Amino acid sequence: MSNSNTDFSRLDWAKSDGLLPAIVQHWWSGEVLMLGFMNAEALAQTQASGKVTFYSRSKQRLWTKGESSGYVLALKSIRIDCDADTLLVQAEPRGPSCHLGTSSCFGDSADVRPPLGFLAELDALVSQRHAERPEGSYTTKLFDGGMRRMAQKVGEERRDGAGRRGAERHRTAWRSRRPDFPSHRGIACAWLVVERRGDVAGPAAHQTQRA
Repeated sequence: MSNSNTDFSRLDWAKSDGLLPAIVQHWWSGEVLMLGFMNAEALAQTQASGKVTFYSRSKQRLWTKGESSGYVLALKSIRIDCDADTLLVQAEPRGPSCHLGTSSCFGDSADVRPPLGFLAELDALVSQRHAERPEGSYTTKLFDGGMRRMAQKVGEERRDGAGRRGAERHRTAWRSRRPDFPSHRGIACAWLVVERRGDVAGPAAHQTQRA
């Protein structure tokens, strides 16, 4: 029995003159990246190429996101809504999704991002550092020290950063995107995920690379 949310034969192309809205969501963090429109040909090309492709109403042709900038959207999955007239596209962005340089066409401010979206960013950063081991990086030193060293730092952090002020300090530091996020608990947890997954490149490690 087929899942109605992935049964593309149900799509009601006639409802909107052959164009359906396609909401693009970051497959890992859940952040809404942009909205475009697809016709049947754009959907087929997206599925065949693995790169999100829209029908551009201004260009009057198919348009693959990132065809000029290189900031493509790597397809992860497509689902359709209950009325079969809207597409939800989950993708991995290979750079900013907006032509203004922001990660989302709806802005980069914290209030438009999923409340726990920073965990996906942390996972991506830790995965990238785990793979690259940049010389002089504090996270590289933590990796080299292993879980015992991380556990020691977690204990120190608990003593030094307990309470509301400590928690706010860590949130502020992460939002400022310092090269080395000071929350050792976050690094340790993400490191365990990376080790267990066996994927040192991480699900979003190439988020800022050009395809």
